[in-house]
Amino acid sequence: MAGMTWGWTGIRGSWTSASAQHSMKTMKQNLHVSWTTLAFGALQAHAHATEIPYWQAPTVTDEEVIQAVQQAKSLGLKVCLKPVVNCADGTWRAHINFFDIDVPCEPKWSEWFASYTSFMLHYARLAEATGCDMLCIGCEMVQTDRREAEWRQLIRQIRSVYKGPLTYNCDKYQEDQVKWWDAVDVISSSGYYPIHDWEAQLDRIEAVVQKHEKPFLFMEAGCPSRTGSSLLPNDWELAGEVNLQEQKAYYEEMFRHCEQREWVGGFMLWDWPAELYAAEEAAADKDYNVYAKPAEEIVATYYQRKLEKQSQSSEVNS
Repeated sequence: MAGMTWGWTGIRGSWTSASAQHSMKTMKQNLHVSWTTLAFGALQAHAHATEIPYWQAPTVTDEEVIQAVQQAKSLGLKVCLKPVVNCADGTWRAHINFFDIDVPCEPKWSEWFASYTSFMLHYARLAEATGCDMLCIGCEMVQTDRREAEWRQLIRQIRSVYKGPLTYNCDKYQEDQVKWWDAVDVISSSGYYPIHDWEAQLDRIEAVVQKHEKPFLFMEAGCPSRTGSSLLPNDWELAGEVNLQEQKAYYEEMFRHCEQREWVGGFMLWDWPAELYAAEEAAADKDYNVYAKPAEEIVATYYQRKLEKQSQSSEVNS
């Protein structure tokens, strides 16, 4: 999968503009992607809230999702739909958590999973109706991962309305902690590993992939263009000056190590916004986007080479 995540965070009204259409076209042209993940967020109030009002702003509307899928398809891209829950108070979703057993007068796992199930089934139906090629059923929800029975039940319900492949995007370092990988079709994770640590982490993940005999991809991976980010690529708030070369070096190393592992099935890199900055502003941008930065050429060259190799292999096999 030569992929890029597009449109995060999915703010209502941001996916249907001329700028958004230009952004997706530019992503396709500049990076040679064959896949895109359409990622958007719905907000629960805080980490212990049990209602996910996905129908409310700022979440993108269904019409916006449909239009984004249609545009991606018109560009020849395969689409993974990725609805994500965030907390309105800024708490990272990995900390959504409740007592292990339901207790009267306290927020409960059963209440939260009922709301999360409604949320996911809504977008599973939308993914089926629009012909999405994959559905990501959760992202970096570390404290929920231990709720194996609830996840298995949710997956059974999703499969009743969506017939395509399912993946769950576990957080970094959690690949060997999820106990229900057998229930999904593709194992995926957020590959925000320090630039010097790829070999050790790939060794660890490889054992998980071999155990479950499932395809694997990095549903997220990337590095901000700032000094120090190659050592802490998951920290989007890290203090540091703009450093385009550090971002480039990170991508070079990540691709070099992953290319040696045939079981790494690709990337949905992080990330490409619906509203691009101007190309002349790239030199001042500290974020993950590679547009008009040296890392963009690294991604484009890698993807083009991998896709050409894949095409040649298909021709030989046919």
